[in-house]
Amino acid sequence: MTVARHHVPGPVHRLWTPDHEPVLEVSDGEVIEFDAQECAAGQLDDFRNGQEVPALDYDLLYPLVGPVLVAGAEPGDAVELEVLEYRSGSWGWTSVLEDFGLLTEDFPDLHLHRWELGERTADFQGVATVPLRPFLGVMGATPDTAEPLSPFPPGTFGGNIDTRDITAGSSILLPVQVPGARIMVGDPHAAQGDGEVCGAAIEASLSGALRVTLHKGLTLPAPQFRTPGPLRAGIEDQGYYATMGVGPDLMRASQDAVRAMIEHLGRTYGIEPVDAYVLASVVVDLKISEVVDQPNWVVSAYLPLSVMRAGA
Repeated sequence: MTVARHHVPGPVHRLWTPDHEPVLEVSDGEVIEFDAQECAAGQLDDFRNGQEVPALDYDLLYPLVGPVLVAGAEPGDAVELEVLEYRSGSWGWTSVLEDFGLLTEDFPDLHLHRWELGERTADFQGVATVPLRPFLGVMGATPDTAEPLSPFPPGTFGGNIDTRDITAGSSILLPVQVPGARIMVGDPHAAQGDGEVCGAAIEASLSGALRVTLHKGLTLPAPQFRTPGPLRAGIEDQGYYATMGVGPDLMRASQDAVRAMIEHLGRTYGIEPVDAYVLASVVVDLKISEVVDQPNWVVSAYLPLSVMRAGA
């Protein structure tokens, strides 16, 4: 049996609201194809490393594809999006913005790095080779809200979840809060570390295809997902170097772990602190190592050694 495939047309929206006019309706089992623009919406197309960081119009950030109606979807159901294919563009960017990111006090100034993307990897200053694992930062079913919501914070409906392991071959289950689910996606990334610590991944436009499955009566408190295994074949093979943050506050412990990683990258590989912060956001994974031995908790920052070039 041939499965229907639909390409998602415009327009582009930048807020979550059930009042948007749907651009498409699909049925259970059908496939949607899409083209998602990087989250600066083309404002950084002409930037090159070493140039002054251009002023951004924040009202243009986070263009979202959709909404797509799912026939028969009602509150209390769940919609599954199975990732069939992702294809990144040829370039991307990672930013350090004012008052945004995990270490705003340490890095208060604007900084921008442009990446040229190969078929499978991207070079970072001749020091690291970053594997590309494209995914969508934003995947959500429109929340039941009276007032339009910003696309920046995630919610129990999904949205800006920035979960790096929802790559091709994975599926995400989204709780349905409004009739038709009103699926929207966006914020495409070419690579990211768990935590996205500087506030940005490799932000890069993305095309792809998603199979839509409706699960009637599957009531979920928040998104859930499944992945194929192993999670990161080829990335974990050479092990990790990890730094730790220890203390009574998980946010502070996360900050301390990343600060220690930035120091390690500078000491070991000669990377300037702001560049180490950028690299950490793209390849370093934050993990909660321990939360039971009061009063202190442990957060670890894992650097995959496979990305670092020998002799760098």
